[in-house]
Amino acid sequence: MHLVETLKARVTAIVAREGITEGCERIAVETPREASHGDFSTNAAMVLAKAAGRKPRELGERIAAALREDPLVADVSVAGPGFVNITVSPAASAAVVRAALDGPAFTALARTDAPQKVNVEYVSANPTGPMHVGHARGAVVGDALAAILERRGHAVTREYYINDAGAQVDVLARSVFLRYQEALGEAVEIPSGLYPGDYLVPVGEALARAHGAALKDLPEEAWLPLVREAAVEAMMDVIRDDLAALAIRHDVFFSEKSLQAPQDVVAGTIERLRADGLVYEGVLPPPKGHMEEDWEDREQTLFRSTAYGDDVDRALMKSDGSYTYFASDIAYHDHKIRRGYDRLVDVLGADHGGYVKRMTAAVAGLSQGRVRLDCLLCQLVKLYRGGEPVKMSKRAGDFVTLREVVDEVGADAVRFMMLYRKSDAPLDFDFVKVTEQSRDNPVFYVQYAHARCASVRRQAVEALGEGVVADAASAPLEALADPGERGIAVRLALWPQVLASAADAAEPHRVAFYLYDLASVLHAQWNRGKDDETLRFVYAEAPELTRGRLALVEAVRNVLREGLAALGVGAPEEMR
Repeated sequence: MHLVETLKARVTAIVAREGITEGCERIAVETPREASHGDFSTNAAMVLAKAAGRKPRELGERIAAALREDPLVADVSVAGPGFVNITVSPAASAAVVRAALDGPAFTALARTDAPQKVNVEYVSANPTGPMHVGHARGAVVGDALAAILERRGHAVTREYYINDAGAQVDVLARSVFLRYQEALGEAVEIPSGLYPGDYLVPVGEALARAHGAALKDLPEEAWLPLVREAAVEAMMDVIRDDLAALAIRHDVFFSEKSLQAPQDVVAGTIERLRADGLVYEGVLPPPKGHMEEDWEDREQTLFRSTAYGDDVDRALMKSDGSYTYFASDIAYHDHKIRRGYDRLVDVLGADHGGYVKRMTAAVAGLSQGRVRLDCLLCQLVKLYRGGEPVKMSKRAGDFVTLREVVDEVGADAVRFMMLYRKSDAPLDFDFVKVTEQSRDNPVFYVQYAHARCASVRRQAVEALGEGVVADAASAPLEALADPGERGIAVRLALWPQVLASAADAAEPHRVAFYLYDLASVLHAQWNRGKDDETLRFVYAEAPELTRGRLALVEAVRNVLREGLAALGVGAPEEMR
């Protein structure tokens, strides 16, 4: 039972009987901040009163009066200027628990009636070295969002854009060539501007094994393409291996070079936009404040991004005739649109904030407003150990690698903590705190709640026999009258709504927050049982009540498992 949507439908039907049909999409049913205000609250009277020509309080009273006749509702009150607070009936709570006993089916209540084809592009780091911890955040955010979108019913493609056509891969190739010379026994010194990390040593050694000394005396224009291709391939192998440590996979690896060969896709995209009146020759005014890297005081080929909400039109070509990064990005997104996607998601580093408006404008222009683009910015991750900043990696030279972090604390801790903040907020990652067994460590707290549910079941079998935990669906769930038990049922009711909103808003952290909240009410009820044995989940003096409580615990276990799976985090049966 999707209780939240059911209540919303009941409220919508009530206001329709009042003659109000417009604006009903703004009706929300949410949990109030104060538990004393009931299980749910609706804003219907507040958002519809003006259009209906009513006072909010008056309309709220009309809605409340009708809801009092609803069998799902035990009590209704109107608060403040017109909020309608609802306490649901024991039958409604029981229906939620019964639905949650089938975890996958309960999760499926979040499925949309309008599925889309969605492309989620994430990581897309330059193939110049191993993943660092900053990449981990975008990787986890993109991967979790893709999984959440799939559970919402969308067809999702996970994509990695390989930046293999820019100057940085030539820098990589020259760095690898020095390691190749080193592997041949020559003494080398890595000059400033090249990549000094030891991770390139095995790449140079592989070249030496494959080619011997044959490359050593060739001119750069001869060896550079060969070394560049080998270096990018080797680095992508490293990157895939690093991502696998976080259980992250991609369906498509799209090469930037493919936009240039065998035909110039970028040029074709620009000409099509020109034909649509979206590209012209003009002079941009100098930017105010921060100087844009692609600004030049001359006539340029420009994209009319201001027609779609950007602050200024954007340059597509440099003075030397080469394309700007924006031009390549336009062609790449046009390629996605032409592959038939209805929605695009780009997971970007915080340093790409200036690209959001222009890329949103470009996608709007390319698709004539048909395709939605979400750009998720991932802020920096700062590493600490017991409050002290972590030193740089010996292997990478100037950063801490993703693999080093995963090897120390585990993939589950990395994934959950990367999601336990909104992606555009800075994140402090402390190696000590993420391995603590306490409420202050969110991943432990949530996983321990799942393990505790499994432990309760084992305790029940030991105390009362296997029969007491059999056929949970037939348990007397209406008998769960304690406020703590009702609170758990209300939290369970929110799961389909939370999952749907996380997918629609492209905010996977909502799932992590919800799981922590659900774990909190479970642990709180457990602790109440330590003080009052009549509230224990396993209460031998009342076998039928125990059956109902075990069904409640099993429902929590199922939702925790579903939510953790959506985030790519394990759900352990036991923890020490």
